[in-house]
Amino acid sequence: MSSDKSYTGRCFCGAVQFTVNGVPAAMGYCHCESCRHWSAGPVNAFSLWQPDAVQITQGADNIGTYNKTPASYRKWCKTCGGHVFTEHPGMGLTDVYAAVIPDLSFSPQIHVHYQEAVLRIQDGLPKMKDLPGDMGGSGETLAE
Repeated sequence: MSSDKSYTGRCFCGAVQFTVNGVPAAMGYCHCESCRHWSAGPVNAFSLWQPDAVQITQGADNIGTYNKTPASYRKWCKTCGGHVFTEHPGMGLTDVYAAVIPDLSFSPQIHVHYQEAVLRIQDGLPKMKDLPGDMGGSGETLAE
């Protein structure tokens, strides 16, 4: 993947549109309770980007924000409720949900918060108890 690659994405109805540029810092699956509840699914596929790689191209005034904790500012479309991304200030990264970037070749490298998993996935990828050490976690891995 070239670092000058650009991808377009949008919310469910298309009122909010954006581009992401370059290469994601990481891609994987989050099993934490917050992500599961927010996504209404047993696991959330993430792609983490540098904040300046994410550009809102339409509907910036239509983006709502909710932060349950200061670690995550979840963003959604005020028209359709479609989730688009989450800002993680402590990590200095923005999670653009893999499902809203249709042309991104999703290539997961890791599972995070696997101790909270309700859906066990045996795919050979590392299963982190919480987060990698360089992202503020314990760095502890768990068995599949």
